[in-house]
Amino acid sequence: MPTDRPIYRSRWWMPSLCLLIGLVMLGAFVIGGDAGQGLAAFAVMAALGAVFLLGTRSETLQGIGGPGRDERWAMIDVHATALTGMVLILIIIGAFVVEVARGEDGSPWSQLGAVGGLTYIVLVVILRRRS
Repeated sequence: MPTDRPIYRSRWWMPSLCLLIGLVMLGAFVIGGDAGQGLAAFAVMAALGAVFLLGTRSETLQGIGGPGRDERWAMIDVHATALTGMVLILIIIGAFVVEVARGEDGSPWSQLGAVGGLTYIVLVVILRRRS
């Protein structure tokens, strides 16, 4: 049954993604020797997936999870993503400053900041050329 809607706009996308991430986390904990924590992490992600699957009456869950998206939700997503990025940039810079003030080398905060800064510059160049 063909559809014009991409797979990531299916109501099954976010619950499936939650389960996949839960399985990856479980695997990482098992490899690290802590299967109990892995099961707990998987249970949290499975519960989150169930919230997305069963929360069909919530416009917010529909917008976050995929199937209820429209132009308004696309704009909300862009703004939320930008603000989240700004908060993370401030936290990374702050953590770097704290590490350096403690006499440490600032890792991994310096690497995260560098990757974030380079990604931003590359994307600005690409998006400017596309528009």
